[in-house]
Amino acid sequence: MKDIFDAKILCEKCNKPMIRKIVDKPGAALRAMKCETCKSIIYHPTDLEKYKQFNSLKGKTYNVKLRVVGNSHAISIPKEIISFIQEQGKMMDDMVRLCFDDMKRITLRFGDRKRWKE
Repeated sequence: MKDIFDAKILCEKCNKPMIRKIVDKPGAALRAMKCETCKSIIYHPTDLEKYKQFNSLKGKTYNVKLRVVGNSHAISIPKEIISFIQEQGKMMDDMVRLCFDDMKRITLRFGDRKRWKE
């Protein structure tokens, strides 16, 4: 299926061709069309919707139970977080990277292990 952003888009203010750009937002990179003359930006609607969904999840706090499993402890990750990651087309391995950031924060990283930075 062809994407609307593959077509030539003219700025409605300047009537000049817009160029494709990737706009970095906190936690995401959004596809966009930008007018170099008036600096008007049109975000890709799919990317914008995913970004809104990400922001709604980002602000939520989940209370999960810490369980003992053998000699370790375990928590469950809420289904809506896992579903969101899977919807983004990201590969979900059986392994995640766990980092102890500071005295009160642990970070989990999902995705391709080859791309994890040490």
